[in-house]
Amino acid sequence: MLNGITLELLWRRLISMVDEAAASLVRTSFSSIVRESNDFACVVTDARGHSIAQASNSIPSFIGTAPRTIRAFLEAYPESQLQEGDVLITNDVWLGTGHLPDITVGKPIFKDGKLVAWAGSVAHAPDIGGRVRSADATSVFEEGLQIPVMKVLRAGVMDETLERIIRKNVRVPDQVMGDLYAQFTGLALMERQTLSLMQEYGLEDLQELSLELRSRSETAMRNAIRALPDGTYHAEAISDGIDAPIRLKMALTVKGDEILIDYAGSDAQVQKSINVCLAYTTAYTSYGVKAVLCPDVPNNDGALAPLTVAAPLGSILNSMPPAAGGARALIGHFLPAMVVNALAQVVPDKVIAGVGSPLWCINMAGTRADGRGFANLFFLNGGYGASAKADGIDVLSWPSNISSTPVEIIEQVAPLKVHYRRFRDIGKPNGLHRGGTGQELMLESLSENPATMSFMAERTRPESASPGLAGGESGAPGEILIDGKKISPKAQQLVKLGTRVLLRTPGGGGYGAPGARSRELLEQDRVRGYSK
Repeated sequence: MLNGITLELLWRRLISMVDEAAASLVRTSFSSIVRESNDFACVVTDARGHSIAQASNSIPSFIGTAPRTIRAFLEAYPESQLQEGDVLITNDVWLGTGHLPDITVGKPIFKDGKLVAWAGSVAHAPDIGGRVRSADATSVFEEGLQIPVMKVLRAGVMDETLERIIRKNVRVPDQVMGDLYAQFTGLALMERQTLSLMQEYGLEDLQELSLELRSRSETAMRNAIRALPDGTYHAEAISDGIDAPIRLKMALTVKGDEILIDYAGSDAQVQKSINVCLAYTTAYTSYGVKAVLCPDVPNNDGALAPLTVAAPLGSILNSMPPAAGGARALIGHFLPAMVVNALAQVVPDKVIAGVGSPLWCINMAGTRADGRGFANLFFLNGGYGASAKADGIDVLSWPSNISSTPVEIIEQVAPLKVHYRRFRDIGKPNGLHRGGTGQELMLESLSENPATMSFMAERTRPESASPGLAGGESGAPGEILIDGKKISPKAQQLVKLGTRVLLRTPGGGGYGAPGARSRELLEQDRVRGYSK
């Protein structure tokens, strides 16, 4: 039995291990997606694929999906078929994170010939082939290369056939393979550190440690749930959709120390790439519950044990093959906000108003004048929602923790000129506490050849704007203009030399009646330039 002091020391070591692996991944990566925008995760699991610890800056959805993928690795390759130095790989939509650009790798860790743990990593590749990622793909076959569960390294030796296939199918092969090798570096570091930790503390395996950490997290989550009144709490959300809005419905049922979240009544899957697989739905739903009820409890499978997530098969939140899912965040990022809205009925002091997300991004691909291909992905954030205690933060990502790509990086890696990046004019406050403002980004194409540009953009219709809470008003909807004309944010666009693209990300919802905003806060708005 591990005592409290030893457990705390082990926990701190585990976190430092995965954080160091994350730092090594960032330092050795080739793409701006990992290096600048933080679109990755590192995780250590026990031998059965139950998560023990994740890097502090890991993407919330990956924390939920990576252990599931490792368990899928184990189903395909039981311990008898694994050896030291193996690394498994997949980007399967329904076994992984829900879209093809996210590549998951896992390394079995052996001690004295026995499987004792797994090191796992997920990273968003700069390109995965297929059409340039957009919301208007009609099936997964259009979206790029699909990698089944397989060994990418066998006893430390790279599968050269797979590498040739990947290189042949992507626009920027050096970046894609460079990021993949950076993931291998992170896995190797986690392996070394895990074995060192076990030797130092005399651990033959990690099962006792895993069970103790997971049981404590589970107990804390069950206690937090038990403090809520039993009942069913409903929430709805409306996304822009494609040709018509998509409606999402949630029933969150609290019963004792467990919560069931059911999305029955949500719209059916569509023949566009905004469909969400159940793993991604479960990950972001669970994250929403944990963020409200138990934010300080260690992230592992124990905290998720009291939660059950269900969605009708074939619905927009439980898609079936061959549904496209490249833009699944445009739907999936609504789910934590729906959890917040449902729980606001019983814990209004612990929630925030609607956030100016789903996360926005720009995809641009083409051919340079010298014939070299390029493919780039840049992220933008909207405004954070206000709370009962404070204004929302300007330009802050949620529920994902991806950062906005710096201007210097955009101009360095892509044929683009940034004319300006600035806060949106917030106008009058939209609550007792105002929602955070979004940003404006003006780009000009410097590509001598026509290039393809697409956008991941949501909350561009008034009915889907970030909702306020407790009498607060909605945030400002987003919009995209090309050469001064509004365009559909879901369709691919062809941009020529000199084309100008203006993006305005959504603002966050307000909390409380705007008329109740204090004179001090109104003066603060004036001083900061939010109002005149």
